[in-house]
Amino acid sequence: MALLAYFDRENTVARQGFNRWLVPPAALSIHLCIGQIYAYSVFNGPLTRVIGITESAPDDWKLTTLGWIFSFALFFLGASAALFGKWVERSGPRKTMFAAALCFGSGFAVSAIGVWTHQIWMLYLGTGVIGGIGLGLGYISPVSTLMKWFPDRPGMATGMAIMGFGGGAMIASPLSLWLMNTFASANSVGVAETFLVLGGLYFVVMMYGVVTVRVPQADWKPEGFDPSKVATGKMITSRNILADEAIKTPQFWLLFGVLMLNVTAGIGVLGQASVMIQEMFSVESVGEARAIDAATAAGFVSLLSLFNMVGRFLWSSLSDVIGRKKTYTTFFVLGMILYSLVPLAGKSGSVILFAGAFCVILSMYGGGFATIPAYLKDLFGTAQVGAIHGRLLLAWSAAAILGPVIINYMRAWQLETLGLPKAQVYETTMYIMAGLLAVGLGCNLLVKAVKEK
Repeated sequence: MALLAYFDRENTVARQGFNRWLVPPAALSIHLCIGQIYAYSVFNGPLTRVIGITESAPDDWKLTTLGWIFSFALFFLGASAALFGKWVERSGPRKTMFAAALCFGSGFAVSAIGVWTHQIWMLYLGTGVIGGIGLGLGYISPVSTLMKWFPDRPGMATGMAIMGFGGGAMIASPLSLWLMNTFASANSVGVAETFLVLGGLYFVVMMYGVVTVRVPQADWKPEGFDPSKVATGKMITSRNILADEAIKTPQFWLLFGVLMLNVTAGIGVLGQASVMIQEMFSVESVGEARAIDAATAAGFVSLLSLFNMVGRFLWSSLSDVIGRKKTYTTFFVLGMILYSLVPLAGKSGSVILFAGAFCVILSMYGGGFATIPAYLKDLFGTAQVGAIHGRLLLAWSAAAILGPVIINYMRAWQLETLGLPKAQVYETTMYIMAGLLAVGLGCNLLVKAVKEK
């Protein structure tokens, strides 16, 4: 019982003099691990060759079948964040982080068994359901805590908490590729063994956050902090609205649309980034000298991860200066322009234009995630911002289904029905994404301060 009590919130309260800058590394240890999901596309190719090893056999899984693993994982991220949001606020970050580590690590083990037995439902269960719950708990566990430690810079605080999630793939992509190559043999593509190693490794790293994290005392304030000097305005309230009331307001549902549409436009690309760049810049389309191979594609995934991570900190910090609404307006307007340029990059064979456009897009995609908790804090106060944030992440669940489905099934339809070359199947999809951002811009422009009553 004493061991279980260690995880209770009351045993996580910081002592006098605790350095608040020890909390961001604890948050990063969780988010860098669970951010591995953004590198999942590096497994897609090998998973289509589990039986054939060197090439896909008739009984091997198709890419559209495997795409649901990523979608399920992010669906259950949002669903678990919404379902357990109040529990997270009551139980505190340490207990939540520990539960996240258990789910995330064990999810890899279940998926490894699924690969060995060639049972796709076990990958859906392991990475999708169990791992997805670990993602949700791990994602929201440090956000509210960091905002309480940094009331002077809430946007920066959420950026610190969430930037690790965007940067996880920067580490996971080359690590996963190296592990698969190490374990690959004449009888194995090395995915199952890689899953086992990653599950154990991530559990250990996440436990650092469990041991390190603290919550501030009820009356704690940063030294020299003057609440009157914090940014104010019509969109920022000094009152508190509880989660059950917040979801009854139009502001909550407008932000739901803002987040869902911004995420939908980016998440489909992330799920198939490795395959997409290889197909758009294949030997057939650009020639052997400029063709992108699997190793270069893995580097592209890592580059996207870097911009996803850095964007979370920079854009959310900028929102402390210019405001959340203007920040999101920038995301949508600039995003529409860049998505419309991607087909041009493919036709011209310009890898630099293609990669540059998606790097900026992914920085804003990550920035959207990091800015939304501060947007919620501005509108609804800090009392239950973690629980409100958890419920809003259902928008991520919806986007996790919508985004990859648009990318994967539009690709399959254009290949199989229209007979288009692989290099051309993403053009229509990019224009659809630009249209979704236009709708998101409309939602953001309609957001106004919550009524006084």
